Amino acid sequence: MFSDLRASPEVLWGALIAFGIVVLLTPAVGGMARLLGVVDQPDARRLNKRPIPRLGGLAIFLGILVPSLAFLDLSGEMRGILLGAAVACVVGAVDDFRGLAPLPKFAGQVAAAAIPVAFGVWIDHFTFPFVGVVDLPAWVGMPLTVVWIVAVMNMVNFLDGMDGLAAGVCAISGLTFATLALSLGKIDAALLSAVVAGACVGFLRHNFFPARIFMGDSGALVLGFTLAAVSISGLLKTASTVVLFLPLLVLAVPIIDTSFVVARRLKHGESPFAPDQSHLHFRFLRRGYSQRRAALTMWAWTASLGAAALATRFIPFRGGGHWHVWESIAVVAIALGALAFSVYVVYLLEIVKLSSPRARRRRAQASDEERLSA
Repeated sequence: MFSDLRASPEVLWGALIAFGIVVLLTPAVGGMARLLGVVDQPDARRLNKRPIPRLGGLAIFLGILVPSLAFLDLSGEMRGILLGAAVACVVGAVDDFRGLAPLPKFAGQVAAAAIPVAFGVWIDHFTFPFVGVVDLPAWVGMPLTVVWIVAVMNMVNFLDGMDGLAAGVCAISGLTFATLALSLGKIDAALLSAVVAGACVGFLRHNFFPARIFMGDSGALVLGFTLAAVSISGLLKTASTVVLFLPLLVLAVPIIDTSFVVARRLKHGESPFAPDQSHLHFRFLRRGYSQRRAALTMWAWTASLGAAALATRFIPFRGGGHWHVWESIAVVAIALGALAFSVYVVYLLEIVKLSSPRARRRRAQASDEERLSA
């Protein structure tokens, strides 16, 4: 890992430059947002108790753009990713300014996702365990890529409901993707992932509780777009078998949050896009967590899943057709730790409500008694 970083120091420099740009630029963007009236006012479904400017995503985008222009090879896939990120930022900024209806906003997201596909960033093959390399025709791989990018954009947007939460989760995800891509020799993907991580850490200087600015849709869509695109360019299109599952593992927290919320809304006949307080971070607050503690807990959850992904990649648990005992034990232990953390969160937040047969019998008996007494 460190030898790879020494061979490609631009990965580290890109992250540091992104960090510095976002730290310095965010206060100016916040002042501009106040002048333009792009401010989140307190209401029943928001956590902020005072007006907070949004549009922080503009600083994040510039923090990503500048080192990318300086270090990336823009003759191919990376050009498409940056152009798509610019479109995602514009769509998010318009939504921050004026508010977009779901359909135009979705159309803008699809347009942004289609740009890197046109530059060759699409899943044309992947390696599946016990099967080997699976080739996908363009009519399958291209739409699948658009769906993945749009899905992650919305997942990050849904997650951005608490001070520092989305920025912290994306920073950890970006750092994990950078490490994985660097180990696979995908230098451009590693650099872009590291730049995302640096920009997010810089934004946390102003966004962690108590936040002085929000990233808004302009930031959430850019971060979701970039992480989704780089996971395809840097990870999925490789010959490594385990890499297929790593993006799902690294992004498991926003995936679980979005899946739970959408399933709940559909169950109750509500629009999947209707805002409410059913997200995981709201459930933490109802359990008595402070905003700071809830964000840190979800960061730790993301980090545990990222550690499992890195262990799968870097610990040589199998080689030459043989399993290595101690290495396998280490990977299993790290994976069980991440699984235990996930089960703890599911239990704590009652994401899946479990009850014993005895408790169900008691409830049924009480219901029967009520009917008889009536």
